[in-house]
Amino acid sequence: PRPQPGRQRAVCVGDWGNHKIRRVEVAAGAVTTIAGSGAKGSADGVGGAAQFHKPAGIALSPDGSTLLVRSGKTALRQVCVAAPPPPPSFAPIVVPPSTLGADLAKTWGDASLPQGMVTFLVGDDEERIEYVTKAVLCARSPVFRTMFGIGMKERDAAEVTVSHTDLASFTALVRYLLTDQLDLGEGEGEQARRALVLRELAQMYQVPRLELLCAQALQESVAPATAVPLLEAAHTMGDGRLLAQCRRYVADHAAEVRASGGVEQLRDFGVAKGLLGDALDQVAELKGTVAARDVELEKVRA
Repeated sequence: PRPQPGRQRAVCVGDWGNHKIRRVEVAAGAVTTIAGSGAKGSADGVGGAAQFHKPAGIALSPDGSTLLVRSGKTALRQVCVAAPPPPPSFAPIVVPPSTLGADLAKTWGDASLPQGMVTFLVGDDEERIEYVTKAVLCARSPVFRTMFGIGMKERDAAEVTVSHTDLASFTALVRYLLTDQLDLGEGEGEQARRALVLRELAQMYQVPRLELLCAQALQESVAPATAVPLLEAAHTMGDGRLLAQCRRYVADHAAEVRASGGVEQLRDFGVAKGLLGDALDQVAELKGTVAARDVELEKVRA
């Protein structure tokens, strides 16, 4: 069997005992029969009408349209297969224009807005983010508007405790609310992690544009070192779009993901990801037999 070079979306295998040629989808693990009735023979035909005798070696043309199958010891058969469907496309996420100016304009003449500043005590260590204008937070987030609303204890409080996140992520949320600037830190892995946490904060504080910016950053950050952690995060969050993108990336870049340690991470994520891990293991095993079978086929052609 030979995977398509550099793509590895599917592998074609000779089912020796059942006299069939099969296609295995790497990402989903689905198996379909390309050709072969299951009866031993050498009849030509379309799909299930064709017959093979213990197909043992397969060579795939570069464009994926033709298989050269070795049956028995010397017989060579040519099999025309339909081109595989194109992979799903993941359209860019569209982020609407900034509303910072319009939001700040709402603070003018609104007597219901709180006065003064607030200091946030963030995380278990209560690290400080000092002197943030309450009125601006209210104009930018409905949750802060409620928190600092008339009759709420936080309205006149000088300090508010935020225990559900870390200092860097909450600082990034405050910075975005005050300036519209997205701060995801530095480094591929750190930016992906920050985008995940900041996206959850954007959902919690009802800041939809920031949520879209984080989703956009996550879509752009799928890479060998991040694909598997993002796969797990997407599964946990129920983000079908990111989950599908990560599954496709892992299937298409199996070698790179393996080299980054991604498959070892994948195995730690349990049964929900087992199918994809098993499929990648099968790809590696099949690739290990390709060279030997190629040599055999070359001998037969000679």
